[in-house]
Amino acid sequence: VHWRLLTTHSVTTTAQARRIVDLYRSRWIIEEFFRTLKTAGFDIEAADIGDPHAMINFVAAATIAAVTIKQLVQARDGNTDQRLSDAFDPDDRPILEAVSAKLEGKTERQRNPHPKGSLAFAAWVIARLGGWTGYYGKPGPKVMRIGIAEFSAIKYGTKLNLQNV
Repeated sequence: VHWRLLTTHSVTTTAQARRIVDLYRSRWIIEEFFRTLKTAGFDIEAADIGDPHAMINFVAAATIAAVTIKQLVQARDGNTDQRLSDAFDPDDRPILEAVSAKLEGKTERQRNPHPKGSLAFAAWVIARLGGWTGYYGKPGPKVMRIGIAEFSAIKYGTKLNLQNV
């Protein structure tokens, strides 16, 4: 495969070329974030909210959630070395570990390969909650969004149980 990157920036050295590639890599991350915020996650453009203040609040909340989802997608392969605390509360760790134990299967591919306390560990759990089986492809923002919603429901249920409702 031969890749060619067209740019309007002046490039005369290998170091400049690497810098330009890094710029475009950063831009791609931003594009993926907006994809999560729009079509692959929260569909903010379709939100039918008449009150501008309510719309601002909705977009702000969706932005925070989209950042978390983007972090999970980036951490899913275990290449980021991010800690669980970068995206989750300390109280979430025992819940994530318990859910992981329940979701793990008998085969190697059905086991969480990441160390506890890492964001990659949480990404595996969230992806499984979102419907990812571990066999086909890598979980993307849609799967992570569904998984986050499922995890939030589990977390809420856990808190209710702790309150002896």
